[in-house]
Amino acid sequence: MTAARALAQWAHDHRADHDDHALADRALADTVAVALAARDHPLRPVAAPLPDAARWAAMAHVLDFDDLHTDTTTHISVVSVPAVLAAGGDARAYLAGAGVMARLGAMLGWGHYAAGWHATCTAGAPAAAVAAGLALGLDADRLAAAMALAVPAAGGVQEAFGTHSKSLQVGFAADAGVRAARLARAGATADPRALDAWLTRVGGTPATDFPAAPAVPGGLAIKMYPCCYAMQRPIAALREVRDRVHGDLTGVTVTTPAGTVHPLLHDRPRTGLEGKFSMPYAVATALLDDYPGFGSFTDEAVSRPAAQKLMGQVTVDRRPGETTTLLDGEVALRLDFTDGTAVHSELALPPGSPQRPPSAAELRHKFAACGPGVPDLLAGLTWERAAELMRTAFPAATDPTAQES
Repeated sequence: MTAARALAQWAHDHRADHDDHALADRALADTVAVALAARDHPLRPVAAPLPDAARWAAMAHVLDFDDLHTDTTTHISVVSVPAVLAAGGDARAYLAGAGVMARLGAMLGWGHYAAGWHATCTAGAPAAAVAAGLALGLDADRLAAAMALAVPAAGGVQEAFGTHSKSLQVGFAADAGVRAARLARAGATADPRALDAWLTRVGGTPATDFPAAPAVPGGLAIKMYPCCYAMQRPIAALREVRDRVHGDLTGVTVTTPAGTVHPLLHDRPRTGLEGKFSMPYAVATALLDDYPGFGSFTDEAVSRPAAQKLMGQVTVDRRPGETTTLLDGEVALRLDFTDGTAVHSELALPPGSPQRPPSAAELRHKFAACGPGVPDLLAGLTWERAAELMRTAFPAATDPTAQES
């Protein structure tokens, strides 16, 4: 049996339990909330000509506030939710796509991510095909064909981080899955062995034996700050000691396993998007801002003289060793002051991580930060209502040339 057929059969046969449904409900609300927060983002008119799944996924990812599967370093919901909504699906379709994405991500492994692939896109396109395919009523054989049809779009690289290209390539992956599912429904043929061959060629290991439950092994991490997940832990660690900061700093040393900061490509960011992938800016915003929120990740915020000064005082000590996730080990920070004193902080699990799930109050705070009307829009949210909200917030461009004016 191929990996594609094994995954397709699992997705078709899986029956969700209470915990699966709770995860799906939270994922839907979180994804819609962070998309609505981007209603005024400059990417919106750029993405307007794209199909529904691409447009919605790009807008849900552009603020980098969506959830993450830490075991595989993939943004599962930002691919799976838009694919399901575009295909008219529900929680069952989401859990099928999310589960396939988690299992594909495990087959790809950390080495795939460390090699520079954007695993959200590579694992995302075939997973979106399953999510959309189940919503469209495909059987297991057709789901396997849909995954194979999505293989040509299973790409994406980390050089996109800090630019619009990061969220756009996530949108392309979601849309490719929907397109593949519709082609499979129409009778397009494909050899399921294509998925296994692709897995091997991009450094993964095809598998047919994987956990049957839960739908998403390891659960999902909810971000508390709108930036790369590799910044969540150092920001949270600094916020725990922020009230002990005194006098003038002479330097900040961040000690962390090297692999856990792999996606932080920008040591001296120039834009808000680059600031979302910067350890020095993680230190700066954590110390300067009462809450590192959307206003902290603008071009103006990153270029603040105080932020620029702080970034120049940061030293990152990347400790070598094997890495498997962005939460390996712990982060340790030392803040040195001109009077010779120092403040220390260590943290293993940031708030919102699967082992430290967000409280109801933390979720309310996050959703409120996404816009004054967002919590009310999320009340009693259904999959059908979510699709209506996304169509209203991010309508398709009726005339693509209009975006050029």
